[in-house]
Amino acid sequence: MWQLIAEGKDPRQRWKHRLEQGRAYLVGRSVNTDLPVPWEPLLSSKHFEVVAIKDDVAKKEVIEVRQLEKVRNPIYLDGVAAAQFRMSAGQRFVVGQTSFILRELQSVMGSPNAPVQEVTFTRQELQRVHFEDADRRLEALARLPAAIGRASSRHETAQALVSLILAGIKQADVAAVVKRKHRRRGDHAVGQEIEITTWDRRNETAGTFRPSAKLVKEALHEQRSILNVWDNSTPLGEHYTATADFDWAFCTPVSKTAQESWGIYVAGSLDHIWAGGENAKKNLQADVRFAQLVGEILNSAEKMNQMEGQLSVLRQFLSPPLLSVLERDSEHGLNTDLLNPKVCDVTVLFCDLRGFSHHAEEMSEDLPGLLSRVSGALEVMTKEILDHGGVTGDFLGDAVLGFWGWPFASDDAPLKACRAALAIRNQFSQIQANPQHPLSDFNVGIGVAHGRAIAGKIGTSGRMTVTVFGPVVNLASRLEGMTKKLLAPILLDEVTAKLARAGFTSEEGRVRQLASVLPYGMEKDLVVSELVPPLGEFSELTDEQLLLYEEGVRQFIAGNWNAAYQALHGMPPSDRAQDFLMSLITQHHRTAPQNWTGTIPLPSK
Repeated sequence: MWQLIAEGKDPRQRWKHRLEQGRAYLVGRSVNTDLPVPWEPLLSSKHFEVVAIKDDVAKKEVIEVRQLEKVRNPIYLDGVAAAQFRMSAGQRFVVGQTSFILRELQSVMGSPNAPVQEVTFTRQELQRVHFEDADRRLEALARLPAAIGRASSRHETAQALVSLILAGIKQADVAAVVKRKHRRRGDHAVGQEIEITTWDRRNETAGTFRPSAKLVKEALHEQRSILNVWDNSTPLGEHYTATADFDWAFCTPVSKTAQESWGIYVAGSLDHIWAGGENAKKNLQADVRFAQLVGEILNSAEKMNQMEGQLSVLRQFLSPPLLSVLERDSEHGLNTDLLNPKVCDVTVLFCDLRGFSHHAEEMSEDLPGLLSRVSGALEVMTKEILDHGGVTGDFLGDAVLGFWGWPFASDDAPLKACRAALAIRNQFSQIQANPQHPLSDFNVGIGVAHGRAIAGKIGTSGRMTVTVFGPVVNLASRLEGMTKKLLAPILLDEVTAKLARAGFTSEEGRVRQLASVLPYGMEKDLVVSELVPPLGEFSELTDEQLLLYEEGVRQFIAGNWNAAYQALHGMPPSDRAQDFLMSLITQHHRTAPQNWTGTIPLPSK
């Protein structure tokens, strides 16, 4: 794996980028290139391409550089202008006053000679260390949030971290981010691998970097900072592969999971040996403390980013009170165990947008506009579900699924669902009262049902879906579909209707039974009720009229269709729900059919 380094005349004009095999990178002064070099005036906006290819002759991977056509200023390789060439690690080429250096990232883990002294630091010990050059170190730390914010991947974060470590530890010659991966077979650990994520040296031409595998393993295994100091006046034995260019090295852990742990590795040289340099000892302790502080800040930032990522997903589904409970008393991010799927009693609300199909045909030439309007309608629905303590599940085109009773059991879940249903209806009623509103010609049908289901999150940490499964979901969907036939905006199953009657005052909402039906494809009768708003702006029905309607329903079910007709005939013409029963009664001349059971079979969904 290769790394391309660009260095301008000013020390601040510098970047490094890892090159992926087979990918062509466009380099130039323009910010629209893959690797922009904005400080170099002799570079064209798009000057040359760099790509890692396989050299069939040398049987190894090399980097090929190709200058684009119509580029005026040449590329110089070893002092000679070259429009196309191949290069390997350590070589450089120049455009203007900017040098481009190629470095091989793959590093070798070595085993340096046994240290003169090995020091293990606890966190408490390092917290007592004082910085003699606190200003410079604080200046380096101040760059950390911006470095984390700019990074789009773990590798870019590691590169920024290495640069920051070298800026904050003046006696460090090299810094690296190292990783200890745990190899597993099934549930059993079978070994470990040490990897170098990225590294950098102050002197680009100083050669290959070989950290101590033993030091890395011990520090990341024990989750403690460990410092090794060597006496390099003693020749290395034949079993040691490392070069003797470092007097000291330390490794401090950053984070650990079940799969891997990673940390910061720093090495450098001293003008005198450990035993005789008390100042060197203090400085190295301060360096370890600085690296540990950087690691702690980075680890906290990553946890916050991970939690924020989870929260951004969960905000689509969960109300603020539920999110607060998930965050409470959690030191390691969200307590997402509460979201695991489980069997529970839930109340499900299914809300469908009326008029979508018609608008889809009318606005076939303006699909972005249609999407914007539908999204606005869905936002109205989801806001009321969340505001009333519910969880939003699947979005099914122009419909929304919400549910209550998970992740915490709730005795008043049916009432919360009914309040949300009334709020959605009221919102759309207000919208329809304003002809200029972009959603004024939309309406909704809502079904609410209560029963047992499996509710919870499915998926991975990166992609999470919260949903509910069970017959109660199908029942709520069926009730929503029946709103078109029964001409009532909100329909409830028998359990929800009973709980709403007992729990609501007439100022909150009212319930009236509409009919006993046998839905298409189902075997059991279903007593269907309507959730009616309180008497006021959005409902003209009085409590007495609702009682009269239910009397008509009782007579209808009992087979006394003439009496049912007389009762229903007393309802105001604006009440559309009466039309469903009245049409059946008039079709049969106010006489119930033979073998009448009191239940109306529905011929379709």
